[in-house]
Amino acid sequence: MKEKIDFVITWVDESDALWKKSKDNYALEYNMKLNDASRYRDWGFLKYWFRSVEKNAPWVNRIYFVTEGHLPEWLDLSYEKLKVIKHSDFIDENYLPTFNSNVIELNFSKLPGLSEHFVSFNDDMFLNKTVYPSEFFKKGFPKDIGVFSPVIPLEKTIDSIVLNNVEIINRNFSKSKLLKNNFFKFFNLKYKKHFVKNVCTLPWNHILGFYDNHIPISYKKSIFEKVYKLENDRISNTLKNRFRTKEDISHWLIRYWQICEGKFYPRSSSFGAYYNITQNPVDIVEELKSSKHKVICLNDNDSLTDYEKAKKMILREFEKKYNDKSRFER
Repeated sequence: MKEKIDFVITWVDESDALWKKSKDNYALEYNMKLNDASRYRDWGFLKYWFRSVEKNAPWVNRIYFVTEGHLPEWLDLSYEKLKVIKHSDFIDENYLPTFNSNVIELNFSKLPGLSEHFVSFNDDMFLNKTVYPSEFFKKGFPKDIGVFSPVIPLEKTIDSIVLNNVEIINRNFSKSKLLKNNFFKFFNLKYKKHFVKNVCTLPWNHILGFYDNHIPISYKKSIFEKVYKLENDRISNTLKNRFRTKEDISHWLIRYWQICEGKFYPRSSSFGAYYNITQNPVDIVEELKSSKHKVICLNDNDSLTDYEKAKKMILREFEKKYNDKSRFER
């Protein structure tokens, strides 16, 4: 893979008093069911994200560290691989301040100097063992999973946003043509048990939804730009929302678009894993020890009651696994 690949990670410091005051003021105008505390809570894992990247993906071109402006005190801003970006550096001032991750992520193509090929991370997504460029891109196209999966809307979830994405996809793509032109990208044994989902959804003429495995996503910047032009009105409506709303769309629309154009290569469904953090996260501790999956997502959630216990257990394991200071640290 000759193309340069950047990583983009978003982060928020919930302890920033000015940011919190601004957030609380604007929150009065919104229904906060989709914007609970777990959306912004910092677990103290960020240092290990950088250490894991340095150890497991030394080939990465640059890290785009995207924040409202706050920075961890330990971060070494002089390291040449690090590019710190404030929201005001790439988002129209009319949409700022924003506390809506959809607004931030939909604007990724406007990050100054971003490579055509990049991987989007949330700060709860980690490299869990050595990865290679070919596991994210092949012949210039993203690696992904082309699996259909019905969307089931549930209260206090982002499913309504996912449905909005799928609505746009069905307006722009024909499922029959998609399967005809890319049959083996959808019916591929790399998807393992998820292969069955594509078989089960065959009777339906329209796309019911996609399987979202909540791991870092490989993107082409040019697809962002293309969708931005074609769906400008819908995207602009989302950009106006300072917090998540049910009317939003998200960057997953671009992921679905890449898949529906057939501009991707199948990747094994075992490449990554998604974990909900619980009071006793022994499954996450075991994953960090064994490195069963190459990338993992450790999802915060409202049902968690003993935050401090869970945080202590996971931090202890991260420190064991990545105890060497990285060049991203002072």
